[in-house]
Amino acid sequence: MGSRHQARERALQILFQYDIHGRPGLWLDVFWEKNEATEETKAFAERLVAGVLEKKTELDALIGRYATNWKISRMPIVDRNILRAGVYELLWMDDVPAKVTVNEAIELAKSFGDDDASKFVNGILDQVLNKELTLAVKRREASGVEREAK
Repeated sequence: MGSRHQARERALQILFQYDIHGRPGLWLDVFWEKNEATEETKAFAERLVAGVLEKKTELDALIGRYATNWKISRMPIVDRNILRAGVYELLWMDDVPAKVTVNEAIELAKSFGDDDASKFVNGILDQVLNKELTLAVKRREASGVEREAK
């Protein structure tokens, strides 16, 4: 398992706990004690968690815009946190290609969500990627246009 894949799993688990506990505490220290990870993995997971928590209001508003007939508060905790992390990666982590973000989110949904989670996550992330103006560069990279032009 790649370190970034593992980092995304750890980030999802931490974000899930934040949804339950509402704030950090002893549980976060215990989490890292029980879930060994390389420094690189831990750093990526913590970067993702910190970004999601910092931009949570913006992320929820954006996800809500594309999740027709769904309120973010009514989504399964796993799904909404996969979406938060995925949208955060798309918008604020320029070093991660869009295809990687979407594929990783789908894999997390398959592993941690219900039978329909991966389709739901894919649908929302696809809309965000294709409709948000700030993602034009990642959209071109995902479609291979950038590679052909070089």
